[in-house]
Amino acid sequence: MSNLSLAALCLAALAATASPLAAAKAPASDVPADYRYALPLTVGGRESVVQLRLPKDVYLHARTADLRDVRLFDALGNKLPFSLQEPMPRPERSRRDLPVRLFGVRAARPAGPVGEMDIDVRRSGDGTVLSVSTSTRPAAPEAADGIDTLVLDLGAAATTAAIDALRFSLPAGVSGYSARVALEVSDDLTRWDAVGESELSWLVNERKETLASARMEFDARAFRYARLSWRQGRPLRFASITAESPLDTWVAPQLERLVIEPGPGRFPGDHVYPASLAIPVQRIGLDLGEQNAVVPAQLGHYVELPDRQAGKASTWHFAPLAAATFYQLTQGSKRRASGEISIPPAHRAEWVLRTQAAGVAAPRLRLAWTPSTLVFLANGKPPYRLAFGRADARPAAVDLTQVAPGFSAAEIASLGNAVAGPLETRTAAVSDGPGAAEQAAAAARMRLFALWGALLAGVGVLGFMAWRLIRQMR
Repeated sequence: MSNLSLAALCLAALAATASPLAAAKAPASDVPADYRYALPLTVGGRESVVQLRLPKDVYLHARTADLRDVRLFDALGNKLPFSLQEPMPRPERSRRDLPVRLFGVRAARPAGPVGEMDIDVRRSGDGTVLSVSTSTRPAAPEAADGIDTLVLDLGAAATTAAIDALRFSLPAGVSGYSARVALEVSDDLTRWDAVGESELSWLVNERKETLASARMEFDARAFRYARLSWRQGRPLRFASITAESPLDTWVAPQLERLVIEPGPGRFPGDHVYPASLAIPVQRIGLDLGEQNAVVPAQLGHYVELPDRQAGKASTWHFAPLAAATFYQLTQGSKRRASGEISIPPAHRAEWVLRTQAAGVAAPRLRLAWTPSTLVFLANGKPPYRLAFGRADARPAAVDLTQVAPGFSAAEIASLGNAVAGPLETRTAAVSDGPGAAEQAAAAARMRLFALWGALLAGVGVLGFMAWRLIRQMR
């Protein structure tokens, strides 16, 4: 064999080797037409980074457990970067009202200059104020009802709660009022700390409409007692004063739920519920309808076990994930019902309920999960489309720093929300049926076999060339 023939044979071997390798690494098509489902998105305002709580339709029709088949396209078919984030509990501030007991200090009117106030307080063993009186300080000329100071007892609960405001109510028969008051606080009725001053006013027009400024706000702090005195205006015994305590609570993300009708199982006592592989189930419950029933049950899925003996079909095995007793009972006028049970997040295309409860109609299955939040960069041409429904898709989500660099957690939580439209269904160019994943895996295996075959052929050709060269040298 000539050297020219050997070179041609070598090139042919290399071409055969490179051909399946290039086919294995060639990027698959990734355009909107490759996805079976889509949701149009509307983005309001001019914000560049937007968030979307993934709708239920995404979880019902996505074909992968990790949502790797989710894509975001603009009107021109360009892919937009996005990140999938687990929603975090959000802080929510509420307010708790604490009742306040009022004690008006009646001032005496001795002659002479005004002296310091000498308060005589009688308290019970737990610190509750029983009475308050004074004897040395003369009453202000404006003290028409005989008081010039109010002493407040907020109760023992106020010593462990931060108070940041007082709310005032006028007594009956008083509609308009205006005054400037000062507030001091104490824990022992001996040492007093000045907190601040505030204008209180109630303005009434000719139509009997009231414009009120009836709250005094100050820096939050815990205290048991307070003293209210007047800097301007006529002292007044208010009908009530309420202390306000801020409460910061954490609200868990809202759950999404799906109710599934039962179907017959593979074994007696089994009920099968078709679901979606994309749903990260966190809580499971049973809807027993109107029947009175107690249902001890196991929840799990079927596992196919291949038979090692030739000619025999595979067998199926039930794999339990959780067990609980579900019930619904009406005793007299009181109804008792079991709630949902928590499980580690699980993805199943089919759920199986196994129970031996006799005479109980097949219940409906209730799945609950926390939808992820999609954070994306709205830098393409609207309208945008969220596409999904493809079994062989590759992951497309990126890290949050590639979508919203430098954003804090609070800024991410306060992003503007995109709004999803109705579900659109199309005929996808890529197969996404129930066996699409298996077909894609089989095709990948065939490409791998072809690659190894080409590599072995190339090694054989190179060995033959070496043998020929050795013969020529001899």
